[in-house]
Amino acid sequence: MQGYGLYSQEAEEATVGALFLEDGLIKDCTLRPEHFYLARLKRLMTIILQLDAKGKPVDVISVVEEAGHQNLESIGGIGYITQIAGSVPTVANFTFYQDTVLEYYQKRKAIEIAGRIQENAQIGDISRTLREGIQELMQIEDHVGDDDLGEVLPSLVELYGESEKDLGEMTGIPSGFRNLDKLTGGFQESDLIIVGARPSVGKTAFALNMALNAAGQDAALIFSLEMSKKQLLKRMISCKGEISSIKMRNPQRYFGEGDWSQFSDVMGAFGEAKLHIFDQAGMDIGYIWSKVRKARRKYGEGKRMLVVIDYLQLIAGDPRHQNRQAEISEISRKLKTMARDLNVAVIAQSQLSRGVESRQDKRPMLSDLRESGQIEQDADVIAFLYRDDYYYKESDRKDTIDIILAKQRNGPIGTVRLEFMKEIGKFGDLPPGELG
Repeated sequence: MQGYGLYSQEAEEATVGALFLEDGLIKDCTLRPEHFYLARLKRLMTIILQLDAKGKPVDVISVVEEAGHQNLESIGGIGYITQIAGSVPTVANFTFYQDTVLEYYQKRKAIEIAGRIQENAQIGDISRTLREGIQELMQIEDHVGDDDLGEVLPSLVELYGESEKDLGEMTGIPSGFRNLDKLTGGFQESDLIIVGARPSVGKTAFALNMALNAAGQDAALIFSLEMSKKQLLKRMISCKGEISSIKMRNPQRYFGEGDWSQFSDVMGAFGEAKLHIFDQAGMDIGYIWSKVRKARRKYGEGKRMLVVIDYLQLIAGDPRHQNRQAEISEISRKLKTMARDLNVAVIAQSQLSRGVESRQDKRPMLSDLRESGQIEQDADVIAFLYRDDYYYKESDRKDTIDIILAKQRNGPIGTVRLEFMKEIGKFGDLPPGELG
C-alpha cells in the first residue's frame, strides 16, 4: 500500500469503503474525522457518524441524502461515493486499514508538535516547552484509537476466573516483612502508596528495602531525585550484603576477605535483578511516566512492577500554577493516574511538616503531610515512619522503627514494628511476641 507523504490515500479510502460494506461496522471504528488527511474523507466520515447517531444505515443513498445536494461536491460527488463504496471486497482487513490511518495521523501530529517545540525553544522557556511537548506526545500515544466502551462483561469474566484461584494471603507485591504483609496483603497494583517521615528517619532506606524485596521475582523502578545512582547502589549493596556503610566508603582500605566475597555475590545478584534506577536531576511527572510506560511494554502485563519515588516534593511541577500546593496536588493526581493506567504499585516518599516537632507526641498523623490535602485524597495507602530513638536518646526502643499504617482504602489500619539496622540500612521482622 503506497503512502503519499504523511498519509495513505489507499488506507483512508479502504477504511471508509469498508463502512459501506458491512452494516454496523461503524460501531467498531475508533477513527474520528480529524484522523483523516484528505478533506473530502474528513467530511464523508462526519456524515457517516451522523447517520450512525441517528440510527440510519450507511449506504450511498443515505450518505447523499444526509449531505444534501449543495454539499455533495465537497465529498467528491455521487461518482466518488459510489467508487469508495465498491472499492473494498471484504472487511477482513478493516483493522489493518484503520491502524494504518491512525499511524499516519500520529506521524503528522508528532511532526506538528516537534515543529512547535523547535519554534518555542528559540523564544520561550525551555523547561516549559519540553514539558508541554512531552505531555502532548504522550497524549498521541495513549489516546489515539482508544476504543474503550466501559463494558463490564470482560472484567466480570476475569473476576470470576480469579475467584476460583486460591491467591493466599498475599495478593500484591510482598514487602518482605511478615506483619506488614499481613495488614496490606502486599503492595497492590494500581495503588498509590505514600510513605511519610521527617528527614533522616529512614525514608530512603525503607524505599530501598522495598525495591530490593520486589526486584527478585517482580520488577522495581526507583526514581531518585536526591541521590545519585551510585550512592543508591552503595546503600543497596550495604543492605543486601550486610556490609557496614562505613566500610563501603573505602572498600580497598576497610574490606576484609568476607566483605569482598559478600560484595561480589551482591554485585552478581544485582546484575540479574529486574532493577532500574533513574537519577536525572529535575525530573518531572512526564519523564517518570514515560520511563514507567517503557518498562511496562518491556515486561508486559504479566509482570508485576513496583515504582519507588524518592521523594514526591522534589518532582518538578508545572510553573503555570500559582503556588507549590497546586503543583503538588497535580503531581499527586498524576501519580495515582499513572498507577492505575499502567497497572503498577507506586510508592512515593513524602516529607512531613515541621508541626511534628512542636507536638509532645511526635508520632506522625495525616495532617502532617506537607503542602497538600490532595495527597491524602489520592493515596490508597498512607504509612508513616516513626523512630522513638530519633527523638529520645534514652528510649528503650532503640534500633526499631514503627510503620504506622494511617490509611488503607481497602484494608485495616494499624502499626507494625520492625528492626532497623542503621549501620547497613536494613529492616527486618522482630521476633514473635514483640509489637507487630
